[in-house]
Amino acid sequence: MTSGERLEPVPNRMPRWAMPAAIFLLIAADAALAGGCFLLAFLLREGKPIFSQTALAFSKDFVPYAGIFYFAIAARPLMLAYNRLYNLQGAFDYWQDAVKVVKAVSVSTLLIIAWAFLFRGGFAFRDFSYARGIFILDFLIALLTYSALHLTVRAIQVFFRRREINLMPTLIVGSGKQAEDTIEELSGQPQLGFRIVAIVKTTPEDNNPSEAANTLENTNSSETVSTSDAINNSKGVKISLQGVKQNIPILNGIENLPEYIKKLNIREVIITDQNLSRESLFEAMMRLGRHEKVEFRMAPKLIDLLPQKTSVDQIGALPMVRLFCDPLSDFERFLKRLFDIVVSTIALIALSPLMLLIAILIRLDSKGKVLYRQERVGMDGRIFLCYKFRTMREDAGDALHRKAFEENLQGRPAQEELFGKVPNDPRITRVGKILRRTSLDELPQLYNVLKGEMSIVGPRPPIPYEVEKYDFWHRRRLDTRPGLTGLWQVSGRNRIPFEEMVRLDLFYIENWSFWLDLKIILMTVPAILRGDGR
Repeated sequence: MTSGERLEPVPNRMPRWAMPAAIFLLIAADAALAGGCFLLAFLLREGKPIFSQTALAFSKDFVPYAGIFYFAIAARPLMLAYNRLYNLQGAFDYWQDAVKVVKAVSVSTLLIIAWAFLFRGGFAFRDFSYARGIFILDFLIALLTYSALHLTVRAIQVFFRRREINLMPTLIVGSGKQAEDTIEELSGQPQLGFRIVAIVKTTPEDNNPSEAANTLENTNSSETVSTSDAINNSKGVKISLQGVKQNIPILNGIENLPEYIKKLNIREVIITDQNLSRESLFEAMMRLGRHEKVEFRMAPKLIDLLPQKTSVDQIGALPMVRLFCDPLSDFERFLKRLFDIVVSTIALIALSPLMLLIAILIRLDSKGKVLYRQERVGMDGRIFLCYKFRTMREDAGDALHRKAFEENLQGRPAQEELFGKVPNDPRITRVGKILRRTSLDELPQLYNVLKGEMSIVGPRPPIPYEVEKYDFWHRRRLDTRPGLTGLWQVSGRNRIPFEEMVRLDLFYIENWSFWLDLKIILMTVPAILRGDGR
């Protein structure tokens, strides 16, 4: 882009705190509703008081149900969250939301029943017989009330969206009839939740970066043309869509896509160009930066370009393919993420004394910060800050590592190469040598796991300049979250060639299972004890 280009994001008509606050209130309402439904079911079935008339406590009749009552308050919102009913951004469908509510209420009811017979009032009421009618009534009441609440929330959301509030800033990539249909569908139905901010042309003859500087300066044109004419024009024009006139800038230069996304604060990118290469898409993901959270979607008729990780959504009358999805199923992704959260939380608490001791030793050994933060490439090429204990001198550069990595790519003999490491690295401190040999320098990455940037098990997170040297097939190892440990670590650690490491990562991605993760974790301990982390 040129220095004269002025890219301004569309003003946000909703305060930033409004959406988190709305989600919090919705979760609180769901939790309160869960308790209310159970209490109402008890009253209708038993007809007995819930609270004691002589003390601020539950009545003798309700005490056996108290544990179930508290469990229901937690279980209902958790199942609603699992079914993504708290995602108030982007497109939605009333019927699909209703189905999600049925699933969430049904599963949470089964969990409540299972808890009732496992809990038994904390084993204080082993011989107590719970009334089945309470659970049936609770299910029916919850189904009706949750459906009414969440569909009402969606109706309120549509009310605001028709007034151009709560719309996702969206970028259309491509030109021609496909782009025309997409723009008309999304712009003509604001309730879908998309605001078309700009169009990026990808045809070779229009990829002149010098023209892009003028695209946002010409949006005051009074010319009204069809969508196809606007897309085929290299300047921003006023277009008419289903009787609604609006300014949509036309941007040139697909190579500037990451800059357009950042400067226009884009949250959705819809690709309509059949000729856009997957390499260009990946490069855009790589350059977006660690703070960007952008959904990439692909319009119909582009199925031949699909990467492996996709899911199909319905947005208005258009089927859309969401790109760069997690390769795991929803349940597998939930299970793996839950495992990561539990393990990283427990590990951070249990290892905090050890981490404090390491921090003290680092400060005593050499000058500089205790933690070292480095940009790494995560899933789908997204950049994030990876945390490690500092093992090098404060003034250490990366020239030696760059040289070692390039030599490794050229295929040094396995007995000589140390992938990702520099042999006899003079930059490493005395404490750093011990930390690297035992892999204790990677303990702060548990925080990356807790944040969702990494997983306990997965491929090694590469450095951006490493990924720049990758062949296209190497980039498939970025199809999942990077991990603290992985198949390559327990299969030879730093002594295996780069190509073999990539193949091991791809095998892990294609053959993931919960038991494979457990096996790798168990195999990691002996690898650390052998000092494979050098």
